[in-house]
Amino acid sequence: MALITKKIKGTEDVLPRQSYRWQFIEGVMREEAKAYGFKEIRTPVFEHTELFARGVGQTTDVVQKEMYTFDTKGGESVTLRPEGTAGAARAVLEHNLENEGLPIKASYFVSCYRYEKPQAGRLREFHQFGLEEYGTQSPVADAELICAAQSILDRLGLDKVRLEINSIGCPECRAKYNQALRDYFGGYRGQLCTTCLSRLEKNPMRLLDCKSPEDKAIAKDAPKITDYLCEECEAHFAEVQKYLGCAGVEYTVNPTIVRGLDYYTKTVFEFVTDCIGAQGTVCGGGRYDGLMEELGGKHTPSLGFAMGLERLLMVMDAQGIEIPDTSSCALYIATMGDEAKAKAFELLKRVRECGLTAETDVVGRGLRAQMKYADKIGARYSMVLGDNEIAENKAKVKNMESGEQTELALDESFAEKFSVLQLASDKAFGI
Repeated sequence: MALITKKIKGTEDVLPRQSYRWQFIEGVMREEAKAYGFKEIRTPVFEHTELFARGVGQTTDVVQKEMYTFDTKGGESVTLRPEGTAGAARAVLEHNLENEGLPIKASYFVSCYRYEKPQAGRLREFHQFGLEEYGTQSPVADAELICAAQSILDRLGLDKVRLEINSIGCPECRAKYNQALRDYFGGYRGQLCTTCLSRLEKNPMRLLDCKSPEDKAIAKDAPKITDYLCEECEAHFAEVQKYLGCAGVEYTVNPTIVRGLDYYTKTVFEFVTDCIGAQGTVCGGGRYDGLMEELGGKHTPSLGFAMGLERLLMVMDAQGIEIPDTSSCALYIATMGDEAKAKAFELLKRVRECGLTAETDVVGRGLRAQMKYADKIGARYSMVLGDNEIAENKAKVKNMESGEQTELALDESFAEKFSVLQLASDKAFGI
């Protein structure tokens, strides 16, 4: 019988044999978020469309071309979230989290949805980890946020990932810069792509982010935002760089970084690699001091970043970084006879209560097939239970890699003694 349907184009399944990879990087992210004082926030997968139109920006490709938007039966326009920041900001405002004290530091894992051509590192459903901080204008917070991202990438073992930073100023100094860009690119109207022509008046900074080789060549000699920063923005950017230096974080100032969403102000940054081709940004973020006002709140200087999980895994694969599978079976008990099955069931419960993964046969295999299955699932240890083992109240636990066997009593001490044996084995193999 043929399958009724298959997965939708631009989506991917995470299979049981792959999920430990996701769990590992998510675990690192959770630990680092906790170390920096961020607590998790969870928001709905869909929001009112106006949230993203106002927050992300009407002139962005995300809003104009890429959002999954539909009308409900009640006539409301709702959109599957294309990114995590707007929803988190909405939740902060709606629940008056500023009453709990500033700054508000929130972390999240979200699935996001954008309708674009699927390609390596760019899917229609993708997953992000993010940190968002609300209620601080201090450049210390900018540097601290960048350090948090750096800590995650370092712990994951990523190599040849460079940090690029920039300041895109405040609305005042950016207005002068936008006019300078219009004057510059206006002389190349006949050479610009259609998309850039539409951006020229509405959002000229987006021309710096065009992927067209011809437009990129034109943008190479365009005015630089760092030459138009007001005194306050220039001082803020200098302070961010000072604190990054205090933390020993290496970076390059890249005046062409603008980020793809409208809400950014002042500091913007990206962690970039060349090992996966064109889709080389593994983390991007910055400051968005005007977003909360745009969503109907009071002025609340804020900042954040997001990391794409699929893209991080691509980089780790490209760099040959092995992710440890801590979910593998610690003990497989093969049984012969009903009495052995009952005893195995008793022992397995105790082993699992020690926090270890333990399994036995549940499909009616013979002894030989059980042992083959234990090897197939990568069991670290195996044990055979039959009438003789039950009568003697002891059995031999076999290390499946070394072949070494250890005899253990089948009493209340079994789980504890096996745990000690497993721990010693892990240390010997550097796990």
